[in-house]
Amino acid sequence: MSLPAPTYVDDRLAHWAATDPDGEAMSYLGRTWTWSEWDDRVRRVAGGLQGLGIGRGDVVAFLDKNHPACVELSLAAGSLGAANAIVNWRLAGDEVDYTVNDSGATVLVVGSDLMPLVASIRDRLPRVRTVIEVTPEGGEGDAYEHWLAVSDPVSRPADVSPDDTCLVMYSSGTTGRPKGIMLSHANMVAHTLNAHDGWSFEPGDKNMVAMPLFHVGGSSYVLFGIHDGVPSVMTRDPDGASLAAAIMAGANRTFLVPAVLAQVLQSGDDAIALFGRLKTYCYGASPMPMPLLRAAMEAWPDTDFIQVYGLTELGGVITHLMPEAHRDADHPERLVSAGQPIPGAEVRVVDPGTLEDVPTGEHGELWFRTPQLMKGFLGQPEATAQVVTEDGWFRTGDLGKVDADGFVYVEDRLKDMIISGGENIYSPEVERVLAEHPAVMEVAVIGVPDDRWGEVVKAVVSLKPDTAATEEEIIGYCREHLAHFKCPRSVDIIEALPRNPTGKILKRDLRKPYWEGRDRQTV
Repeated sequence: MSLPAPTYVDDRLAHWAATDPDGEAMSYLGRTWTWSEWDDRVRRVAGGLQGLGIGRGDVVAFLDKNHPACVELSLAAGSLGAANAIVNWRLAGDEVDYTVNDSGATVLVVGSDLMPLVASIRDRLPRVRTVIEVTPEGGEGDAYEHWLAVSDPVSRPADVSPDDTCLVMYSSGTTGRPKGIMLSHANMVAHTLNAHDGWSFEPGDKNMVAMPLFHVGGSSYVLFGIHDGVPSVMTRDPDGASLAAAIMAGANRTFLVPAVLAQVLQSGDDAIALFGRLKTYCYGASPMPMPLLRAAMEAWPDTDFIQVYGLTELGGVITHLMPEAHRDADHPERLVSAGQPIPGAEVRVVDPGTLEDVPTGEHGELWFRTPQLMKGFLGQPEATAQVVTEDGWFRTGDLGKVDADGFVYVEDRLKDMIISGGENIYSPEVERVLAEHPAVMEVAVIGVPDDRWGEVVKAVVSLKPDTAATEEEIIGYCREHLAHFKCPRSVDIIEALPRNPTGKILKRDLRKPYWEGRDRQTV
């Protein structure tokens, strides 16, 4: 039976609570909630937030590894016309305080493991009035569970609009500082409907939610199971043991970064056989090395592979390469494409210099127009205007082409973004830190290929005269100031960085030796 399209992100949760109250909705670390129980929890969180003074236009924040409480907070805040700013739990302290302060959050829900970090920066969070601790197990003494239990459930106020921001996701931008990307109910509902195209949940299916919820791939994907009334199994970490446990519990549809798949293929026959139970393996957020993809399709001949390409500013997925295209012997070249635009999405390929469309098959900047397009960057209208045209086209900063059959090929980047294991790493942010090292004269940060992570961070530096520094010292210095995943895995120390006549560092020359002969380049 076809259901009416939802208007708000919590509409389908309420629908299943009414029509399938005792059906399984979500399981996590041994706990399971039915649709009616989960809807009641969301309504109580909304009541608790309202009691803390949260209303339309306000922001709350969440800082922890994957936890159903994050989804509850997103749905509950959204139902009040407020937004949940989900903070990357891997950030260092000075990055966390920047993100929380920039979001304007006044309520902060924090995982137990991260409470010491928050305590260390508490005096630098002047707008945060309330901090609520949440534990993984939710047992006795869990402040979040107590707060939820004593709160009265409330429904959506009449003045809430589908255009209200419900999520704020942080993504690095042109300044090297993360920007808050405002996504509305209308954006997220459109993404759920459009990116869902080609998925075919069946009775008995379970959805594995393992992508981090601070990533748009996690917070948008979790809505798929809610939309279809399919039980979800959430893992706290995307490690092999957690993923295997979820599959053993019946999870057979999932979305993961390619690095996870590489880990499975290296784990032996038992792991490969277990993951063969997956009906759908959707991957994205970073490139899939071609040898890895071919090995995976051979190992799991009955699994449907779906590749997705997207951006946080577009609510997540904007193109997809469907299962039939993965196994199309007549068009093997399409395996290196990003697939075709999802329903509701338009694509243009534009000459970055003239801003004119280029002919089919020629290279230019990829532009998309879609109802999924963000409301804008939080508090940064000028930065928003730089990437969103007056007629609603989003300038991705990615260079590529579109062939005659509508397949999109992403082949280069205008931005110096490195995508490692699904994490966006902005080169100037890392360069800014490394430039402060007392021995470093100049530095360039690039992405180099890696069979597990797609690409990893490399720093190329030259040193000041009469100074010395080792690779280990430079990496260690970076780790004191930035999250470890942003720091270089390797450092080349050279006499001088290559520059063009105007003095600009030629990163393309630095990358070239590492990317030659690769099926797909990411820069």
